[in-house]
Amino acid sequence: MALSGETSRDPGTYLAAERSFLAWIRTGIALMGFGFVVARFGLFLHELAAAKELTKLPEAGFSMPVGILLIGLGVFVNVIAAIRHHRCVKAIDRGEFRETYGTNFAISIAGVVALIGLSVGVYLAFL
Repeated sequence: MALSGETSRDPGTYLAAERSFLAWIRTGIALMGFGFVVARFGLFLHELAAAKELTKLPEAGFSMPVGILLIGLGVFVNVIAAIRHHRCVKAIDRGEFRETYGTNFAISIAGVVALIGLSVGVYLAFL
C-alpha cells in the first residue's frame, strides 16, 4: 500500500518506525542479558552444590551453549532490526511503505525463543 505524499511526510509515521526499532533493540538486549544469565546458571548450580558439599556436582554443559545461543540471537535481532529500520525509513521516504512490513521476522524470533524456553524447561525438569 503506497502512502500519499502528505502522510509520508507526517512525523508520526517516522516516530512510529522509531518506536518499533527501539522495541526490537530492547528485545535484542533482553535476549543477550537472558543469555548471559542462562550461561552462568550452570556455574551457579556447580557452586551451590560445592557449598553444600555434595558428592555429585551438576554439569554446566547444557546452560553454556544455550546461553551463547541466546546471546547470538540477541546480536542477530539487533543487526536485523537496524537493517529493517533503515529499509523502513527509506520506504516511507519513497511513499512505498507496506502495512505488512516483515511480520515473518517477529514470528520467527518468537518461535525460536519459545523452542529455547521449552528445551531449558525440559532440561530443568529432568535435572
